[in-house]
Amino acid sequence: MGSTPVLEGASRHAGYLPGTDGYRRVLVALFAAGLATFVLMYDTQAVLTELAASFRLTPEQSTLSVSLTTATLAVALLVAGPLSEIIGRTRLIRFSLIAATIVSALCALAPSWSMLLGLRLLLGVVIAGLPAVATSYLQEELHASAHGRAAGLYVGGTALGGMASRLLTAPVADAVGWRWALAAAAALALVCTVLVLVLLPRSRGFVPAEPRLRSLAGMAGKTLRDPALLALYGVGACGMGATIAVFNALGFRLVAAPFGLDVGFIGLLYLTYVLGSVSSGTAGSLADRWGRRTVIPIACAIALAGVLLTLVPALPAIIAGLALLVIGFFGMHGLASGWVTVRAHAVGVSTGQAAAFYLCAYYLGSSVFGNLGTTAWTRAAWPGVAAVAGVLILAAGVLVRILHRTPSALTVTTHPRPARLPGRPPGPAPR
Repeated sequence: MGSTPVLEGASRHAGYLPGTDGYRRVLVALFAAGLATFVLMYDTQAVLTELAASFRLTPEQSTLSVSLTTATLAVALLVAGPLSEIIGRTRLIRFSLIAATIVSALCALAPSWSMLLGLRLLLGVVIAGLPAVATSYLQEELHASAHGRAAGLYVGGTALGGMASRLLTAPVADAVGWRWALAAAAALALVCTVLVLVLLPRSRGFVPAEPRLRSLAGMAGKTLRDPALLALYGVGACGMGATIAVFNALGFRLVAAPFGLDVGFIGLLYLTYVLGSVSSGTAGSLADRWGRRTVIPIACAIALAGVLLTLVPALPAIIAGLALLVIGFFGMHGLASGWVTVRAHAVGVSTGQAAAFYLCAYYLGSSVFGNLGTTAWTRAAWPGVAAVAGVLILAAGVLVRILHRTPSALTVTTHPRPARLPGRPPGPAPR
């Protein structure tokens, strides 16, 4: 007599409460997944100068190893978000991490620059599963009282992943070359992937949607017509673009005179990402008390101050400027990304699709504006890089003002359950 299969999400629950075993497993698994994702995404950034020397590239050409990954990731997110509404969040997260680890290992063996770029393009596609669904998974699986804190911890894991990627690859590349550096990043991602496979609970708050392309397209249109959501997408794109522009050009500035630093030492500067891990959680706690619309402008101001401080031609000032930039940026991103899912529920659209559009804008900002950083470095040295980053942060500040003027956005301060696609009508949401 055959058993009846249990569909993912068939058993609904109110969400794991802080202190429970399920809550701890979700947080550890999502932290490890975020760490792995960002280790693989940015493992070439700290070795751009090594790649340029090995393949005889210009700074702009070497930056393609980062920007092409984030560009294809941005496009893949638009597919991965809706796909997760059909096949489930956990299934997509697991597949994404396994595939990304394999592709990253192959990058270390690439025989040519064109082959490496092709693999980095593929990496952007397969790695999209986690960032596309992480915030939706947290909204569905954790109790509403823990959403802000959990989102902050997840963003903190991505910040540490970005830091670990550079700290790991830079000294390894200095010692034995960039190929071993990329292999080391893949090994770290493998450890994280195993943790996720063992710890991540199956979704219990997820209900699959029927695979109706018309419904998906209609809901996507709604997420692109709400002014508050559009402003939040812009905040993510500008903030990420400014940060990546600075860090892409950083190595080329510091290996040149008057600094003359080696790649391993420059990699230590990515320790500033620890501050981003802390600031994202702190910003979330402050927003729970004072509101997102109050805290995001403060984060923008901190990031802008950091960019301006890097103009001082002294290493201590540059380090302090990088620290302020990281603190401000991760505060902006942690709040904006969490606000997207809350806002999407409030206006009755899919949280998965809204999060996918936010991250699409976020990584397009990384790809397009990040490349502008090395272009500005080649043509106008560091003042050009600072100008690009400063204008982007100011643009993010202007978009935050739009959120202030959107009445329905100001009242969305709770953390409700996420909206569903047509066929799964959401409950009443605050407007």
